[in-house]
Amino acid sequence: MGLFIDFIPLLSALEVLLIKRSPDSASRLLHCPQQHKKVLVCAHFPYYFRFYHPKEAMSYYSKSLLLSALLALSTHVSGLGTSCSAPLGSGTAAPSDPYWLQTVKHQGTSAFNSDPSSYQVFRNVKDFGAKGDGITDDTAAINSAMSSGERCGAGSCNSSTITPAIVYFPAGTYLVSSAIDTYYYTQMIGDAKKPPTLLASSSFNGFAVIDADPYIPNGWGAQWFSNQDNFYRSIRNLIIDLRQIPASTSAIGLHWQVSQATSLINIVVEMSTASNNKHQGMFMENGSGGFMGDIVFNGGKYGIQVGNQQFTVRNLTVNNAATAVSGIWNWGFTFQGVTINNCQVGFDLATGGTTTRNQTVGSEAIIDAVVTNTPIFVRSSVASNGQLAGSLVLNNIKLSNVPTAVGVAGGTIVLAGGTTTIASWGQGNVYSGTGGSKNFVQGNIVSANKPSVLLDSAGRIFGKAHPQYASYAASQFISIKSQGAKGDGHTDDTAAIQNVLDEYAGCKIIFFDAGTYYVTDTITIPAGAQIIGEAWSVIMAGGSAFSDQKNPRAVIQAGAANSQGVLEISDMVFTTAGPTPGAIMIEWNVHDPSGLQAAAGMWDSHIRLGGAAGTNMQYSQCSSGSINRACQAAFLGIYLTSGSSAYLEGTWVWTADHDLDNPGSSDISIFTGRGILSESQGPVWLIGTCTWYL
Repeated sequence: MGLFIDFIPLLSALEVLLIKRSPDSASRLLHCPQQHKKVLVCAHFPYYFRFYHPKEAMSYYSKSLLLSALLALSTHVSGLGTSCSAPLGSGTAAPSDPYWLQTVKHQGTSAFNSDPSSYQVFRNVKDFGAKGDGITDDTAAINSAMSSGERCGAGSCNSSTITPAIVYFPAGTYLVSSAIDTYYYTQMIGDAKKPPTLLASSSFNGFAVIDADPYIPNGWGAQWFSNQDNFYRSIRNLIIDLRQIPASTSAIGLHWQVSQATSLINIVVEMSTASNNKHQGMFMENGSGGFMGDIVFNGGKYGIQVGNQQFTVRNLTVNNAATAVSGIWNWGFTFQGVTINNCQVGFDLATGGTTTRNQTVGSEAIIDAVVTNTPIFVRSSVASNGQLAGSLVLNNIKLSNVPTAVGVAGGTIVLAGGTTTIASWGQGNVYSGTGGSKNFVQGNIVSANKPSVLLDSAGRIFGKAHPQYASYAASQFISIKSQGAKGDGHTDDTAAIQNVLDEYAGCKIIFFDAGTYYVTDTITIPAGAQIIGEAWSVIMAGGSAFSDQKNPRAVIQAGAANSQGVLEISDMVFTTAGPTPGAIMIEWNVHDPSGLQAAAGMWDSHIRLGGAAGTNMQYSQCSSGSINRACQAAFLGIYLTSGSSAYLEGTWVWTADHDLDNPGSSDISIFTGRGILSESQGPVWLIGTCTWYL
């Protein structure tokens, strides 16, 4: 049997490691009811939560694309739809063609918007007047593309699912003189073939070039959104250039104070390399995230300066910064696949605080790092002296000309460096047995087990970037709406969706235009299918098929039982129109073909249960503290069957605790049986993946 693990954000990385080493103590440490015999959940310590049966392993690393057409994927399928004459094969877009997202027909809608026929989901900034010539100030045009249509933002709206948007940037250089203030439920996407540049002018005046949670002027610290509820954000395929701003002027590329269902993908920030410059790539002071991956920061005082409850960071590169990563505070951060070159300090961590008044870095896990020509790899603000709140885990760290591996501000060396490899080293409390006793350790620790099936050819945790199909032409996609689905939140789209999957799986990439697709029976996605949504397209299940919790039924069946092949899902949301106590949101059956790691996976896709327009489970039906059978949302979030393998990155299974479409974001009571149940024999990677409020 596996372990049934609930999300415990304060759990330190080292404590989690020891739980992995001592499964018999996991129930006690994680408050895990003994009667639970399968596997649930969790978390932003992803490399500890791969559940083979009976083995365990670590999860993830990607040394993949930075800013190139390596986003394109070769396609291998196990079967073809009835309308297919040949497999999809490689992308056919010409080098000079724009990214397919720019030219594909856009007919997405917001089903529950007050005016769905006129509300615009996809917004090309050039249609709003942006030039992208590097000379014209495009700030106003970009902010117009962001805000038009009475969207949720500007401090007057806490959250909303009914005003989604993609703000798209064709190739070019966009000069900006003040902040791009991002609205709720927004994807900012640049051309993946030729990532555009946001060029901050020399007179730039704003908190950050891209601001995910702006401070309200004269608001005494008030911001547009509640930091812990700042969901549904993604920024992709952009270069942010601060180098025209004087080095002596404070400048920030990204203000990224966000929460769950958020991602940064394929981002580069260029900063000054002058001595004592005041540029920084990212500033994050609060929130409850989140995932980011394939990101590069060049120059600056800080590559990133971060404080958040929890986050997973994968494939981070920092070059020529004074400090690569400044850790302000956290409950738990996992960094997997880190490259640091020519910085003064790799990780500079505030340590020692545990209260709400002085919380510092609680847990830092750094896995698969390569650090070169950097005097100090990790520096703590406070010496341990035999005890220190929080924990630090280093695993597979390759140092080259790094004199101090772990040190303390003021010069004390805890672990000498040089040119060497740190296999597994930890600092923090070790728990053993079942008595709850702990011992503080500061030294080599037993490494987590990493079966070869989870590793790449270099021995690092394997990873696969979010599919963006950059080399594919628009003609290689098939639109769900063009084939008869409505996506209006009311029409039964079950047959239309199933017909498209049966006809085109394996020879077309299936594009779910923005909308809410109501289904009343199981949708079977054949092995071989590749699915991509638009601004988190929604599949919403309802009706009698999902009404019996004693006979639960899958909403989405990912592959038939024991099937093998490529199966990719990205940018989708799965939900229910309650009551649906018998709904298994996703039954995942498909397994990778031999030799193709992570061929079956899901990226930046989420399960949201209740708390949004159209679900019949909002504040008016399910107010906080009420016990209403009509507020039973699902039997189970994701079920990984015994014959499956799965790669889940940036997946959030959320039983809503508040109403996203209520003006006051009022608390609600929704009932769901389970989060993620894994019976898989592996491999399974859970990267920045978690469940909440079961």
